[in-house]
Amino acid sequence: MAATAHLDTFVRDNLPPASQQPVFRFDLPELQYPQRLNAGSLLDRAVAMGEQRTAILYGGETWSYGQLRATANRIAHVLADDPGFRPGARVLLHGANTPWTVAAWFGIVKAGGVVVATMPLLRSGELAKVVAKAQISHALVDHAFAEAVEGARLQTGRLAKVWWYGRGGDLEAATADKPADFANLETASDDPVLIAFTSGTTGVPKGCVHFHRDVLAMVDTFSRHILKPEPDEIFCGTPPFAFTFGLGGLVIFPVAAGAAMAFPDKPGFDGLCEAVARHKVTTLFTAPTGYRALLKSCDTGVLKSLRKCVSAGEALPAATAEAWRQATGIRIIDGIGSTEMIHIFISASGADIRPGATGKAVPGFTAEIHDEQGRALERGQTGRLAVRGPTGCRYLADARQTDYVKDGWNMTGDVYRLDQDGYFWFVSRADDMIVSSGYNIGAPEVENALLKHPAVAEAAVIGQPDPERGQICKAFVVLKPEAEPSEALKAELQAFVKATIAPYKYPRAIEFRADLPKTQTGKLQRFRLREPA
Repeated sequence: MAATAHLDTFVRDNLPPASQQPVFRFDLPELQYPQRLNAGSLLDRAVAMGEQRTAILYGGETWSYGQLRATANRIAHVLADDPGFRPGARVLLHGANTPWTVAAWFGIVKAGGVVVATMPLLRSGELAKVVAKAQISHALVDHAFAEAVEGARLQTGRLAKVWWYGRGGDLEAATADKPADFANLETASDDPVLIAFTSGTTGVPKGCVHFHRDVLAMVDTFSRHILKPEPDEIFCGTPPFAFTFGLGGLVIFPVAAGAAMAFPDKPGFDGLCEAVARHKVTTLFTAPTGYRALLKSCDTGVLKSLRKCVSAGEALPAATAEAWRQATGIRIIDGIGSTEMIHIFISASGADIRPGATGKAVPGFTAEIHDEQGRALERGQTGRLAVRGPTGCRYLADARQTDYVKDGWNMTGDVYRLDQDGYFWFVSRADDMIVSSGYNIGAPEVENALLKHPAVAEAAVIGQPDPERGQICKAFVVLKPEAEPSEALKAELQAFVKATIAPYKYPRAIEFRADLPKTQTGKLQRFRLREPA
């Protein structure tokens, strides 16, 4: 590691030991980063391409790159001038995809803070786990999500300083008299800049630590070699910035190219369709569910502005890819990435796309198929996906590090097949993770939520194939003796889960059972619930 610029070294002190970290590869010339590097410089470079260039389109607003940098710099001053803030401090960023959220992200980075961006839909209990795990002291929060953050604040006793933005919040007031210029803190290239918490976990969530160089590495691998953006492009999509898929595709890649970002005014695919139509979007990031929804709800004439479409978050079915090509003439760029790896590491574009296959290892990465003993398999065989590159898994103070990293390889939890031409074909997930509409949902977390309902004695949750969402959560529920199964109770349980954990995790199908399949030792056998009746 280079000499750190962090005075608060909590994150660096809680990285896994070197022996448990993956092998990192920097095989390309563009991956040779200087020792001193602040990822906020990406925004400064974009301004150098033209201060008046359009940066963000949102509703009726248009932000120039000059305006975006000035706002980010003022936010950086607010943080740096706070007596309780020290470089390396964790800053919660909780808000929807808006111009102020982008400015806040860069402001934290420029000041030398560590961004902890969280899903807007998280409840206070879920946020409290993140706040406690990362020992977060400061927060920049969209007013619309104040209730959940205040709840987490009360539960943890942390978040000593919170600034609110939107609807004339105190962050706007605090930045009003700050200078529009800011000298980025001279962080080390391997200073932590981001803790991305994985979705879909139960218990204490896993925080993936990424360095300043990692933010640039996703630009210099997937974006540079696969996406190849131009300055005249307009990026749009559905993933929140809290997902590194969304952070890269909707913020970092366009900023690195000096291109524009367009954010929908409202959530959902109708909002996405409206944004594509209004802003003449050229470059789209969403999950396969999003492409299927747009084919249903969006007139094909609206989609004529599109040039590039990227899919990740779940496997892209060949039927979806072909339906999209027939409607738009565009072949979707499929890809697999992970929060642990920060972004996409297997993909293909243009003539290299092979429908049904995810693609090949992105330049800068190496991927293999391993057996259960960690041995590389021959082409044509099916096994566990193993990846190395300039980025990799570093969990924050978490024993589960050794589950993800084996012998220097990142083991993604996916089962793949590598064909004779070097293309990777998705087979299945190797765990109980449910991937629905691009969101990862941990079966145990949904089960735990159901078990809190007074009528539920036992619960088991699996992913059920679904033509629209890829998978949906299906719950098998054993009721207590005094409870009677009914459609009304199903609806009540669904509403209960929505109120307990993030709403997108609720079981869309519920089946009442007299008992659940178990081993002789009482361990739940989810695989038997997946078998045909």
